[in-house]
Amino acid sequence: MRYIKSQMKQLVREDVRLQQKLKQLMEEHDLEKGYALKALYHAEVADSGKYMEAYRELDDLK
Repeated sequence: MRYIKSQMKQLVREDVRLQQKLKQLMEEHDLEKGYALKALYHAEVADSGKYMEAYRELDDLK
């Protein structure tokens, strides 16, 4: 599975918890949104992460 920015944005839009984590990453590490999204992907989606199935479902819809 690979990182797709538009899918990750959609996943974050649909989940309040991910929105909070994204905001926290941006503030704690002084990251721009694009970099924080990618970091969130690797932390929560990639490699059997908690949100991997939700991310895959978005991929299947396309």
